Amino acid sequence: MSDTRGTVDYGNWVPWKFVYIPAILALVFMGFSLWWRPLLLGAFLCILASGYLSYARRQFSPEGGNLQARLRDLVFAHLAWNGDGKLLDIGCGNGALAVEVARRYPHAQVTGIDCWGGKWEYSIERCQSNALNASVAERTRFQKASAARLPFPDETFDVVVSNMVFHEVQEARDKRTVIREALRVLKKGGVFSFQDLFVWKSLYGEPQDLVAAVRSWGIDDVNLIDTSRQSFVPRPMRLPFMVGDTGLLSGTK
Repeated sequence: MSDTRGTVDYGNWVPWKFVYIPAILALVFMGFSLWWRPLLLGAFLCILASGYLSYARRQFSPEGGNLQARLRDLVFAHLAWNGDGKLLDIGCGNGALAVEVARRYPHAQVTGIDCWGGKWEYSIERCQSNALNASVAERTRFQKASAARLPFPDETFDVVVSNMVFHEVQEARDKRTVIREALRVLKKGGVFSFQDLFVWKSLYGEPQDLVAAVRSWGIDDVNLIDTSRQSFVPRPMRLPFMVGDTGLLSGTK
C-alpha cells in the first residue's frame, strides 16, 4: 500500500486561536497599561500563556514532537488484537484513530462515531476525506452519535477504542457511565483500549477505584497506566490541562 501520510489532516489539539487570543489580549493589556500600570502583569501572564500554547502546539504537530501520533500509538500498543473483525472508534474527531486502525489492519472493518460541531474544528467530511486519502474508505464508515448512548446493540464489535474523548461527553455527569456504555457494545472476549483523563480524580475517582468499578461490571482483565509517565511525554507537557491527568485503560471483556 502506498504511503499517503502527506495528504491526511488530523488537525492539532491546540488550535491556532488558543495561541493568538492570549497574544492579542497581551497587546490590549499593554495598551491600557499606559493608564494603569498593574495591567502589565496581565500582559505578562498572557504572553506566558501564548508562548506555552505555541510550544504545546509544536509538540503535538508532526513537524515537532509528534505527540498526538505517539499518544495514538499508545492506544495501539495496548490493543491485543490480530486485526480481524469490527472495530468501533468512539469520538473519532477528524478520523485519526479510525483511519490509522484501517491502515494498520487491512482486514478490519472500522466504524467511527462523533457528535462533531462545538468548540472542536472536526467534521465527518474531514474523516471521510482522510479515509479516502489513506486508501481505506471502503473499510471505514462514520456516523453522528453520542458516546453516552451508542446506537448499536449489545456485543456488536470485536474491538472498541477511544482517545481523549470520554471527559468531553456532556450528557454524562458520571464519566464512568461512558466507559460502561462503550463496553456494552463490545463482544464477550473482545478487547478495548481507552485513553482519557482517567487519573483526574474529580472525574473518575481514585485510579484503583476506577479499575475496581470496571471489574465489578464483569471485566476481569483490565489495566490502567499513567500516560504522563511515558518517556516520550516532555516534562512541560505533563501539566494537568495537557497530558498530566491522562491514563490508558485497556483489557479484555
